[in-house]
Amino acid sequence: MDGFFENVLRYPRYMVSLILGIFIFLWDQIKPLFKNPLTGIAILGVLIGVFSFLYFTLEAMLGLNPV
Repeated sequence: MDGFFENVLRYPRYMVSLILGIFIFLWDQIKPLFKNPLTGIAILGVLIGVFSFLYFTLEAMLGLNPV
């Protein structure tokens, strides 16, 4: 039974390392695009647009918007 809990405690570390690895990989793919200021501004605009879209969509779906 001791091995079971030791194995279960590995999953959060695995999840953190997996998510961190995905973000590091994506950053390495996007980083060369920031050398040109125009593409850097466009990428930042797209990211801000995506996050705001998700925020407002979830806010409306969950009924957090007091209308």
